[in-house]
Amino acid sequence: MIAVRHATQADIPAMEALIARSGIALSAGFYTPEQAQAVTRYVFGVDTQLVADQTYFIIEKDGQLAACGGWSKRSTLFGADRTKTGADPLLDPATEPARIRAFFVDPSAARQGLGRMLLQHCSDAAAAGGFHTLELAATMPGVPLYTACGFSIVEPIEITLPGDVLVPLAKMRKAIRES
Repeated sequence: MIAVRHATQADIPAMEALIARSGIALSAGFYTPEQAQAVTRYVFGVDTQLVADQTYFIIEKDGQLAACGGWSKRSTLFGADRTKTGADPLLDPATEPARIRAFFVDPSAARQGLGRMLLQHCSDAAAAGGFHTLELAATMPGVPLYTACGFSIVEPIEITLPGDVLVPLAKMRKAIRES
């Protein structure tokens, strides 16, 4: 049985553990081990504002946490609580894209359609919130999923993490309803 539900504060430790497993295991073939370790340690994690906004979700498969991810009506494009540096203002749905944020699938549940299911759930919620467009910063392992779901790369991004580790990302965008 597969169920999608809102994430809660009580879910955060389990989500952080899933994110760490996913960040390392599913980066193989896309990032070097050094890049996977750095991005998992310094960028990946839960943004508790999304949990508070009730825009972050969990997929449970047979009662076990299998995936998490969400959308945001705030300006932050990516990163966990530890990467924030100030206010995270609300976006204007009429003129700005909603953000797709922090999608992670447990390696044991990878490539079973959970990411796509979660993305559809978030797209529907953002559209119901009045947004016309979605935007995200994709890791290289995420690019194939997002491309298959209709996103296009807008521009490449490269972040420099401690130890001078360079990690490529891709800023991607998709229209979800007519303006």
